[in-house]
Amino acid sequence: MRTEAQHHETGYRSRRTSGTSSLNRRRLALLALFFLPGISIASWVTRTPSIRDSLDASTAQMGLVLFGLSIGSMIGILGSGPLVSRWGARPVVLVGTIGVVASMPIVGIGAAVSQSLVVAAGLVVFGLGMGTGEVAMNVEGAELEKHLGTPFLPALHGFFSLGTVIGAVLGIVATAADFSVLIHLVAIGILGAIVLVPAMRHVPAGTGRTDAATTSADASASAHDDRNPSAASTVSGSRARPVWRDPRLIVIGAIVLGMALAEGTANDWLPLVMVDGHGFDAALGSSVYAIFAASMTLGRFLGGPIVARFGRPNVLLVSGAFGLVGIGLTSLIDSQVVAAIAVILWGLGTSLGFPVALSEAGASGPNPAKRVATVSTIGYLAFLVGPPALGLVGEHWGLRSALLIPMGVLVLVVALAPVLRRRHRARRPREPQSPR
Repeated sequence: MRTEAQHHETGYRSRRTSGTSSLNRRRLALLALFFLPGISIASWVTRTPSIRDSLDASTAQMGLVLFGLSIGSMIGILGSGPLVSRWGARPVVLVGTIGVVASMPIVGIGAAVSQSLVVAAGLVVFGLGMGTGEVAMNVEGAELEKHLGTPFLPALHGFFSLGTVIGAVLGIVATAADFSVLIHLVAIGILGAIVLVPAMRHVPAGTGRTDAATTSADASASAHDDRNPSAASTVSGSRARPVWRDPRLIVIGAIVLGMALAEGTANDWLPLVMVDGHGFDAALGSSVYAIFAASMTLGRFLGGPIVARFGRPNVLLVSGAFGLVGIGLTSLIDSQVVAAIAVILWGLGTSLGFPVALSEAGASGPNPAKRVATVSTIGYLAFLVGPPALGLVGEHWGLRSALLIPMGVLVLVVALAPVLRRRHRARRPREPQSPR
């Protein structure tokens, strides 16, 4: 007969297996949901030359069309954090992803009827959905990373990049075959709906929803964390002070802003930089974007062990330097070969910046969900400022000259990353001195 201890052991193993299975389903659901904005944005970006020709738009006019993306993103980003705090991440992810899925047919219809306003409206919907949904998914991903006990956000953002690679390849083929933009983007929308429905079943409710008890528990946990001996002295101050006033979080937010601007610049303008600035044809310009997207994907899928080995501050420093060199070569060297090689550095450099900085934000103090939401909001502001600003600069001085803007911001990233490294050293507990 089985003893009572054996019954307890069997029950424990069953609960552990069930918990692991639930986490795996949750992980796969988030990876699938993060894939959708990637394939959607790449489908739009690789067709920008065709869409521009359909609209008969100048560079400045395309910048104004892209401003629809900025408007939608502004509303979504600024609203997402409070919505997650009020309702939790799940409903925000759902509504945001529905916006991403619905936007693709709208953009396709606008291109088919040569109406800039319809394309801009589709980008408003896309920006609203992506801005709202991705902030919430980052909150959900940071929470899952804590449960898994290993770096997860690089892989999560890696699936966004994987989506951009697949979307870019499909876009290249469609561009080379002069395939209908409308049919292409409608098909992407249908694919998104097919993925969305089953994935949402495994996203739990309540993640990121804050109340007084949750905030108090987070603060208490930080106060008793042996790895952060300075936390106990700062908990009382953090209760009274909003997280965005934390100097460490401000530094992380500035780093996210720079890395997101570098990534967003490629997402919005790289094919046109290659076509207008380096003389590629439309299909080859899209191919160079695919190289960038593949580099991003590779960096993110390989990034987890690298972060675990070298630490987040060191990875952010090297990432910023790689991105700086890549954008610099693309902007300053008038060579198609150099430009094609430089986007590899650009992609590898920006691949880990955003997700690693979000992990750093989640570990920076009490109330990690709000910290991740705050830093995500700061980072996504790059997607608001970037498209119209670069379009206006590019109209007067050329798109290659416009790349000097993200270059300058990456200089700031390289300068700030060592600050996080010094703070990490300061937070390490002191070794007890042996008596003499």
